[in-house]
Amino acid sequence: MKKFGCLLILMTLFASACNSTETTSSGNDESDNTGVSKRELTMAHIHGEASPVYGSLEEFGAEVENKSNDKMQVKTYGEATLGDETVLLELVKTGIIDIAKVNGGALESFSEEFSVFSLPYIFEDETHFKNVMQSETVQDMYVNLEESGLRGLTHYEAGTRSFYTGGTPIEHPDDLNGLKIRVMNNSTSIETMELLGASPTPLPASEVYSGLQQGIIDGAESSHIALTDANHGEVAKTFSYDEHTRIPDFLIMSADTWNSFSEEEKQLVQEAARNSSESHDKLWEDLMVESKQESEEELGVEFYEDIDKEPFRERVKPLIEERRENEDIAEILDKFEELKSE
Repeated sequence: MKKFGCLLILMTLFASACNSTETTSSGNDESDNTGVSKRELTMAHIHGEASPVYGSLEEFGAEVENKSNDKMQVKTYGEATLGDETVLLELVKTGIIDIAKVNGGALESFSEEFSVFSLPYIFEDETHFKNVMQSETVQDMYVNLEESGLRGLTHYEAGTRSFYTGGTPIEHPDDLNGLKIRVMNNSTSIETMELLGASPTPLPASEVYSGLQQGIIDGAESSHIALTDANHGEVAKTFSYDEHTRIPDFLIMSADTWNSFSEEEKQLVQEAARNSSESHDKLWEDLMVESKQESEEELGVEFYEDIDKEPFRERVKPLIEERRENEDIAEILDKFEELKSE
């Protein structure tokens, strides 16, 4: 029934997109009884209400509506109603929907530049990460996405990604030997797991819980918020802070939709996106503390924090060196390194 409902929604959105091809927007333009033109923008993501990014996306939609005096309406489909993040990007690219929130790992298949965010240990610390995300380099990457039919708007903090398993602490790469670890379906994440000694197992985020429960996978990698907002702490009881990657989420728009906006509309949407990102950062910090406490006290998860990261870094160096053979990737990484904190 859920798949049938999803198909019905997609058919409706596809018909709407086709009907709007005679206009300059992939959004659906309508007029009310006052003759004022209204535009409906469709936005999709995979999160439920427990996720911190859920509220940030709601804030973005509300600000777009309020600042436009309701001339722009944002209709949101959450909880993976329209599919996983790769599917959502295809829907944005083809103009069936206008906006999607996706993890940076999902963007790798659409833009080689964005593969840098999936590379292990490229950020020195949180300050370095923030310097990079606010840099002109990342802003240029948002614009360059238009070559793929997409347009970047902003990022959302998604924390460092570490390993969690049903009961095996990961304190050294050798602890990963023979373990099936769920990864996002992109070549960088898969190769990272292989170098660390794990058996990478791509699965949609929505299938991680059942995968852990049924033994299809031995573990996964994400921030510890996944233990509570996706209930993974019910089936995963060890969390090990190796912090191998720090992959942000991104708010992505159809390039056709973006280019159909007036300059005033572009500024309005961009400002709403930036504001939602800033408020998300503050919310994220509080929720990280709450999530860890809940995981320990209510779910019985054991956290391993004093992990020597050097053996992990050594294992993945060949991947960094390999990617640096691409001059464009090397240039981006060099610019990222220039922004390291003193």
